[in-house]
Amino acid sequence: MRIPPRFTLAGGAAAALVSSLLLGAPATAASPAPAPALVVTSVAAPAAVGEICASALPAQAHTTLRLIAEGGPFPYSQDGSVFQNREGVLPSRTTGYYHEYTVETPGSPTRGARRIVTGDATREDYYTADHYASFDLVDHAC
Repeated sequence: MRIPPRFTLAGGAAAALVSSLLLGAPATAASPAPAPALVVTSVAAPAAVGEICASALPAQAHTTLRLIAEGGPFPYSQDGSVFQNREGVLPSRTTGYYHEYTVETPGSPTRGARRIVTGDATREDYYTADHYASFDLVDHAC
């Protein structure tokens, strides 16, 4: 049968106690070794969701929002696909809640980094210019 310990001592304190009990010597704890320095590396925390006035969006974002409202057609096959929110920047929702759409970047040979991500709530549109590193909730009232 294993009996769980009632207390634990670390480092020099344990040795001092054992010495005291076995040899009758006074219990003096050795100075504990200094703890190793804690090294903190920078970890990127998810950016907070900001807000942007619709009037401050680039013209291409207005085109994308219009296409979303009209139901397409969209220039890229990925437009309208489920956005997984893997970065965790947007509020956590069930899979399928968010959908993403391309905001064209003039001069870019690819889709670029700009997107509109929509939520299921009415007028819940988020704009990102940095490929999901940060988002701004679009305020359609300004």
